[in-house]
Amino acid sequence: MKNLVLLIALSVFGWLSSCSSAVEAGKINLENWKSDRYGCKGLRMQDMEEFRTIKNQFLGIDNQALIKTFGRPDRVELVDKSQSFFFYFLEPSSDCAGVEQKKEPLRVLFRMNALSKVSEVTITDLNP
Repeated sequence: MKNLVLLIALSVFGWLSSCSSAVEAGKINLENWKSDRYGCKGLRMQDMEEFRTIKNQFLGIDNQALIKTFGRPDRVELVDKSQSFFFYFLEPSSDCAGVEQKKEPLRVLFRMNALSKVSEVTITDLNP
């Protein structure tokens, strides 16, 4: 009986945590954002100032809400078991055809904590 209660509780928790929805992103053109993989088209740069003003509103959202809002990240880096980073390139990255990089591209970096919630949002050209 205890196992059944535990199984039901875990099922309900899993169901509730999978019900994330997209979050409000201000005036950012999310269609352009999602279609500009690796920043190759330069469309994400058009929304950089808007993103800079609202970036802190994404703190605390879970990774699924982030993906539903901005699309699949360009790169995911697992640092250790307690944190990971989602990268969205604003400038063309080395993954773009015909791009020769002289410097690291500008990117939005979302730091995810052990609970897969955003704990930091940074616009940078540095690697974590």
